Order: sequence, then C-alpha cells, then structure tokens
Amino acid sequence: MLKTFREDLNSVLERDPAARNKLEIVLLYPGLHALWSHRFAHWLWKHNFKLLGRLISQLTRWLTGIEIHPGAKIGHKFFIDHGMGVVIGETAEVGDGVTLYHGVTLGGTSLEKGKRHPTIGNNVTIGAGAKVLGAIEIGASSRIGANAVVVRPVPENSVVVGVPGQIVHRSHDQPVDQPDMNHGQMPDTIGATLVAVLTRLESLEKVMHLHPELEMDAGGNGRGKRKNGNGHPHEEEPALPHAPDHGVWRGEDFQI
Repeated sequence: MLKTFREDLNSVLERDPAARNKLEIVLLYPGLHALWSHRFAHWLWKHNFKLLGRLISQLTRWLTGIEIHPGAKIGHKFFIDHGMGVVIGETAEVGDGVTLYHGVTLGGTSLEKGKRHPTIGNNVTIGAGAKVLGAIEIGASSRIGANAVVVRPVPENSVVVGVPGQIVHRSHDQPVDQPDMNHGQMPDTIGATLVAVLTRLESLEKVMHLHPELEMDAGGNGRGKRKNGNGHPHEEEPALPHAPDHGVWRGEDFQI
C-alpha cells in the first residue's frame, strides 16, 4: 500500500509542471484525494462491504467533485489533473500510467447488469471533457482529445478527435514510458478531407476551363453570377467555398 501511495505521488510530480513538492500534492490535489479514497472504497467493495464503499465514494464526490464507483478497477500511477466533473462507472477498468483531465466520463450505454463501461489501456491520456461510453477498449498509448465522444474501440497508439470520435492511427509509436501531453496536436480529420476535396476540385476546374464560370462582383463580396447557356447571367448566388490558404478560409466565401 505504501509503495502504491509513493507511485501515486510521483505520478503527479512527473505529469504536472505546477506541482512543486509532495507535501503540496498531499494537501491540495483533489485528484489524489479521490484516488486514495477510491483505493480504500474498492477494498471494501471487494470484501462485500458494498454500502460502506458507496458511502465513502459519495463523500469523496461531495468533497472533490470526482465520482469513482467503488467497483471500478484502477491501475498503478493513475493521475487525475484538476478533476472536477470526472465520472468513472462501476465496471470501468483503468490500466497503469493513465492520465485523466477534468470533465472526463467513463460511462455506460446499457441498463443490463455486467460489463457496460470502458476498459482503458496502459499509458492512455484522456483530455478535458471527453466521453468514453460503453464496454469498449481503448488501446494502450492512445490519446483521446478534449471533448471527443468515443463509442467505438480504439486500437493501440491512436489519437481520437471529434464527435463522434474519429480514430487516427499514429505513424510512429508513442514511447510507453512517456505520457502523451501534446494536446495541441489535434488532427482535423473532417476539415482536412474537405480541404483535399476542394483543392482537387479547383485543380480539375482549371484543367477543364470551368473555373471562370463563377465571377466575383465588383465589391469582391464573394457573390457571383452564374451564366446560362446563352451567356446571360442567372440570379446572384453565393460562390462556392475555396480551399483555405495556409489554414485560413476566405470570409468572402461565407458572406462574412
């Protein structure tokens, strides 16, 4: 038990740059308080003191804002940063070296008894506000982006973004001894696909000499006149959006 407590303390020091010393962590980190409380409540749950385990879980929820069902299985070196609003269901299983941020839900999608909450692999990082729902498995060394909603199994070494979660398998493996804290690296899968389609469409229009079909008006406000077969313009209508230039869309294409 003492070894586990030392691991929990060291995990905070390793993954939170704001942590200065162990005394500060013991006194002021609600994620650590909730974890230690859960370890005791889980012991009670396993030894058939279920009501007492639930009571401790609810008291911890009231004190920290973090709700961990005493039936949930939590591995070593688990770290909840900030923590407010974290919910972990009864049949959830969390591996070693996992990091959760505030607002994360490991929830169920079924009213039936039995396994109904996710299984989180080792060294997984789950960003703020993310929801992982159902009896699915999140592969080791993966990262769930902030506010993603994950309802499908995720293979190892993947990044998940969006609603519903889009899975991107890494081109290289994440080191198993390093938590993935690169929250700024969030691939926009749908946006990138749209840009690729627009870019190829514009290239095709140029090759087929169809691009001049839409003309900008004198004010450059993005509205053009589409000409009919007789060369006369139809009523004005918005021009089709163009591919963004270095990641920036043109306001004229959206009447902004």
